[in-house]
Amino acid sequence: MEPIINSLAPEFSVQAFQDGQFKSVSSKDIEGKWALFFFYPADFTFVCPTELEDLADKYEQLKAMGVEVFSVSCDTHFVHKAWHDASESIKKIKYTMLADPTGVLSRGFGVYKEDEGLAYRGTFLVDPEGRIKVAEIQDNSIGRNAEELVRKVEAAQFVATHDGEVCPARWTRGAKTLKPSIDLVGKI
Repeated sequence: MEPIINSLAPEFSVQAFQDGQFKSVSSKDIEGKWALFFFYPADFTFVCPTELEDLADKYEQLKAMGVEVFSVSCDTHFVHKAWHDASESIKKIKYTMLADPTGVLSRGFGVYKEDEGLAYRGTFLVDPEGRIKVAEIQDNSIGRNAEELVRKVEAAQFVATHDGEVCPARWTRGAKTLKPSIDLVGKI
């Protein structure tokens, strides 16, 4: 497999649903911004609404951090609207729901399941230069934690603005970072 970290996010142009409206979203819309792509298998399923609601609870915090949030499934934008209208959990979503019925985005990020025509659960953080800084892919039976995702975004944004510093395990905003040097070798 080709490494995805620090590679450029794929170019795309897809339909989307947000705030009761259909719209087009393309890779041009994320230029110069932090962007979070949150892939899930399908609308009207079981684990997916729990994850999307959890992410909806963190959306305002992520927006305040300058992060554009996009959930993505291989459903159409029409199905996103129908799910939004039918589910109390999905009604809470304010971020953009991207439609990927052809799998162009799912293939571009390496999460497309050809045998099912669905995406794996994949989470990707793209920096303002268009480079993928966080990539996480997991089996569709395992849900994600939006709180941990926010922590990873904070860490990625920190190291992007603090040259020479790195964030150790379980780092949180305001905690001590590390400056890799020969002096630390064997001391941690």
